[in-house]
Amino acid sequence: MSALTHAQLDQLVQKLNADYQALRREVREELENSGDQHRIDLLNEEPGDSGDESLANALADFNVARFDRHIQGLRDIEAALQRVKDGEYGVCIDCGDDVGYTRLLAYPTAKRCIVCQEQREKHYAQEGHPKM
Repeated sequence: MSALTHAQLDQLVQKLNADYQALRREVREELENSGDQHRIDLLNEEPGDSGDESLANALADFNVARFDRHIQGLRDIEAALQRVKDGEYGVCIDCGDDVGYTRLLAYPTAKRCIVCQEQREKHYAQEGHPKM
């Protein structure tokens, strides 16, 4: 059980809900703007050079990455709200200790206490990176 007071939990849930709504607005705006951008691209169908094509591809990749980050943020918030419902919010998923109010205030979707998070980052920091 988390050591959060009822007032602290209420404040954090309000923050999670506000962050969720803000991310939803951003995703909606990006989706609406992507349609506008597609129409602009169709209007400007002049042959371009390879630099134009490379820039267009890089911008498309950037937009997809940003959209993916927003979607992951929505999922993280949904998971945190589920932990609230389950009575597990504010409890480290690794060691079972309290995550801490100040950490949750700064990072409301935190699943781990700072000690376990630092250990995880050290352990998995090189994952996916080639080694010589």
